[in-house]
Amino acid sequence: MKTRRESAENLLKTYGDYLTVEKGLSPNTVSSYAFDIEKLRGYCSGQKKSLVRVKEAELINFIHLQAQSGLSARSLARLVSSIKSFYRFLQLENYIETNPASRLNSPALWFTLPQVLTEEEVVKLLEQPDLNRPQGLRDRALLEILYGSGLRVSELVKLELKDIRLKDGFLLCKGKGNKERIVPVGRTASHWLKTYLVDIRPGWNKKGSTVVFLTRRGSGFTRQGVWKLLKAYGQKAGLSEKIHPHILRHSFATHLLEHGADLRSVQMLLGHSQITTTQIYTHVSRERLRQIYDRYHPRA
Repeated sequence: MKTRRESAENLLKTYGDYLTVEKGLSPNTVSSYAFDIEKLRGYCSGQKKSLVRVKEAELINFIHLQAQSGLSARSLARLVSSIKSFYRFLQLENYIETNPASRLNSPALWFTLPQVLTEEEVVKLLEQPDLNRPQGLRDRALLEILYGSGLRVSELVKLELKDIRLKDGFLLCKGKGNKERIVPVGRTASHWLKTYLVDIRPGWNKKGSTVVFLTRRGSGFTRQGVWKLLKAYGQKAGLSEKIHPHILRHSFATHLLEHGADLRSVQMLLGHSQITTTQIYTHVSRERLRQIYDRYHPRA
């Protein structure tokens, strides 16, 4: 281990050079990491500790304080990443023997849990499209697929006719990293999708498009277009405060778990590469169970 004592300023400068030269990070990323470590340095100073003598428990306490101060989920994730990177660097350069950040992760409970709709709210949202209009039939099919199959909005807008296998009860979906997965389509979603494909889509497909969901002009939907549509129906259903682009995907996963689905199956349905990403929905389920208990149990 290096025996010379270096000032925090020199350590941070050396770390910045390491990020730029050896890791090849952009100036913006280097600046963000440096900003996070400066905050940690201020915390350590208040604890009368140097950056190289801080312990794991103190790092955890610092992160919890940042979470409680209202730091966003994205910023918290970056903070954890910055700290892990910094102490990995210190260990590589022999400034420390033991890395106090080696076991740090980004626990789901440090972040804002994904907001979901109740099953009753989902039904209310799905019933908003006017089924007497062509757009309403298309929109009902679109919403049913989002909730019934748990697709990301980006996956929905890229769906092509060749991906649909209604007779077999599934569709092929290309997710992040172009990874393909098979996603079941339930009877209700299949009914509305078939209605749209047979009765509405042929009359709109003037450009020979192969994507499933079209606008009246025959163009494919954009992610922003789906979000605008979802937001409008959310407002109509009185759910505007809860609506966000992934609300039906989050609800899909949470409702599956609440009805007894196992975590691995939900992971596969969502297309998550890591099961830790899926685990956040178990926290949502537990929190909702707690709310139900608190509300209805006489001795809660």
